[in-house]
Amino acid sequence: MVRCWKRSENCLEEEECTDGGPEESPLFHFPHKAFWVSLSACLLLAILALGLTGHFGRSQPHTQPLQTVRFTVSDQTGALINQSAVVDQQNDLVTFSVTSSLNQTSTVLFDIKHSLICYKPVSQESCFLRKMEQSDYKNVNSVLHESARKSQFQLSGNETQRQMEFLGVLAASQVNVSSLEEPLQALCQDRSVHWTRRTEGPGKQRLVYFCIDICFPSNICVSVCFYYLPE
Repeated sequence: MVRCWKRSENCLEEEECTDGGPEESPLFHFPHKAFWVSLSACLLLAILALGLTGHFGRSQPHTQPLQTVRFTVSDQTGALINQSAVVDQQNDLVTFSVTSSLNQTSTVLFDIKHSLICYKPVSQESCFLRKMEQSDYKNVNSVLHESARKSQFQLSGNETQRQMEFLGVLAASQVNVSSLEEPLQALCQDRSVHWTRRTEGPGKQRLVYFCIDICFPSNICVSVCFYYLPE
């Protein structure tokens, strides 16, 4: 297209004129414009897809598998105690299954995230709770750390350090099971739950009703013994 000028009365005016060639159709530019619009739309969709993929990737963390650790140790009478622990690193849970010489299995759950220990003795119809103390963190952390290296422990009877703890059961302090966190609810759903407190011992007027022996990779075995406090 050629631009021409013509003189009017007061000024020069611009007008379009042709050089004899065919006039360009307005549709001549349309395919070129449509291409860029389509390309922009594709790029926008690709960016949105990548953003959604990254979002869902971050919102679905990798699930760590549960690990099972087994312990073999002899008690103070020389009888073998078979014990296993299921380690849930992702939820900070360690669940011990302790089998006595009479082939009876009790369960002890360390809920590290909520600083609780729950005892489920096989010989009782209740579960017993207590708050974790510094020594409890130290013992259970040895399981968390060592479970990444090995799954079988043979504790030496001569080198094992043996400890005893006494827990007084507060019979009047029954806990509503539905108020507990999910791991504890699942463990004690068919039982009553009571708080306990650590004491120096039952005294001469109180009898120890039962004990649970728990061993750790640090070569420490703890006998946790329960008795009922007066209401």
